Amino acid sequence: MTDLELRAEYDRRHRDILRPLATKLSEQLVADVNGLNRIDRVSARAKGVDRFMGKAIKSKDDGSRKYSDPLNQIQDQIGARIVVFFLDDVDMVSKAIEAYYRPIESRLLVPDSLNGFGYFGKHYILALPEDLFADDTDRGDCPQFFELQIKTLFQHAWSEAEHDVGYKPEDILTELQTRQLAFTAAQAWGADQIFCQIRRELNPCTAH
Repeated sequence: MTDLELRAEYDRRHRDILRPLATKLSEQLVADVNGLNRIDRVSARAKGVDRFMGKAIKSKDDGSRKYSDPLNQIQDQIGARIVVFFLDDVDMVSKAIEAYYRPIESRLLVPDSLNGFGYFGKHYILALPEDLFADDTDRGDCPQFFELQIKTLFQHAWSEAEHDVGYKPEDILTELQTRQLAFTAAQAWGADQIFCQIRRELNPCTAH
């Protein structure tokens, strides 16, 4: 399949399959966390065509394509996000999600260095529930999994703002820019820690 054919096929799936699936998944996730406190937002979306293609045509160091079959290998064609108030709430929501979905992969993303600050978040690769699919859906055209991110408000705000800056891995940041980004990451991390600590101190019986 050529890149043009791949784009056309994903565009069709995005329109006819992925976007309706994302809408149903969002509604399902809202129901799954109904009754839990301190949920700021729940959302799900189909990966855009341009972003899918950008990922699909990535090359490895040897020049070969990272994905030999991107339509089946890329697992975040549908991505969902649950944003919570406090760090303790990430564990609360994670337990609720694991009661409803079959985790394929679970990762707590943290910076590599204890002295560094950057992206934090809980990520899952989960099997899509069977009841989200219409009876006449061609399952061969559908993803089997979706990605779920569970973040605090500060983690979400920092990652969205950092992503919107739009720099690419091949760009070389100045020393000042690198320090500025690290500073904002440290502030977000610190705000999470302080709010969580104060809440535990003020509400020792209900903090977890």
